[in-house]
Amino acid sequence: MPLSRKLGLLLFLVAGMTLVLVSCRELWPWPGESPLAPPAERTVEASEPKTFAVIYPMSHPYFEWITESTEAAAKEMGVKLLVKAPDEAHLEQQIRMLEMTIRQKVDGIAIDPVDAETLSPYIDKAVEAGIPVVCFDSDAPLSRRAAFIGSDNTLAGQQMGALIDKMLKGRGMIFIGVGMESMLSQQQRLHGLLDYLHSRTGIQVLEIRANEGSEDLAVSQLEEMIEAHPHFDAFIGLDSVSGPASILVWKAMGLHQTAVTFDLMPKIIEGIKNGQVSAALSRQEHTWGRLIVKRLLEASQGVPVPEFEETDTVVVSPENVRETDGWR
Repeated sequence: MPLSRKLGLLLFLVAGMTLVLVSCRELWPWPGESPLAPPAERTVEASEPKTFAVIYPMSHPYFEWITESTEAAAKEMGVKLLVKAPDEAHLEQQIRMLEMTIRQKVDGIAIDPVDAETLSPYIDKAVEAGIPVVCFDSDAPLSRRAAFIGSDNTLAGQQMGALIDKMLKGRGMIFIGVGMESMLSQQQRLHGLLDYLHSRTGIQVLEIRANEGSEDLAVSQLEEMIEAHPHFDAFIGLDSVSGPASILVWKAMGLHQTAVTFDLMPKIIEGIKNGQVSAALSRQEHTWGRLIVKRLLEASQGVPVPEFEETDTVVVSPENVRETDGWR
């Protein structure tokens, strides 16, 4: 082959190799660069919002106020809510709801337990599954729950005793309405109330009836007590059912005796304004929703939370009832 042709072929091959190397520069890095290095910009998907379950002892207007504040706090803090409640106070249904939320692998559970002793193993089961639990309204102190939100119910019962003591000036005859006897909150309130009355007053307790969460039963029980003791001086309701029941009976019978109750809600507020309820002890339930969501969020993130969140007890009477208008 002539020399000129050999030189031309050699130049052609060198030019071709140079072109290949330049074109491959973007496909393979130079020495010192990793071929697996990530791109300069990456898109990271946002984590799913946490889901918290709120389990009530029953479906009742008292819990609507709490649900409203819980939903508002959940929206603000970017979490989802599952709100569950048996149609009526029912231990087995509450157990099933608690087990269901464990199977659903929610990120936290808030529960108002109808029976602390029976529900404690199921609360512990949730905790063992990595789901933090907080109690509100009524506690389960022997369980592994992270926190209790509410008030010292024994002290609240004593405060109710001091209130009725002041209203009756230390003497008189009363009835007491209790909700579910299995609820620790009811046991503690009754203990605190009776301890105060027996040790500091001359007030006589005529009867104590438990309505087990049924307003119809609470109404009939109250009517029976009034028929048996028409000269009574006052009625005390220790739960969210007894107060509304007394309003119905006071309206129907045109009564003017003293009626005081626990658990503030719109119906009780109206009863105070209209004179059917003399006073109510509020545990500032309107603050619970934010506390429930906040503490569950912290606990689900591994942040220590206060074991007892005291929301105190406030007496709501005709003199200050208008102040509750701003609580919603």
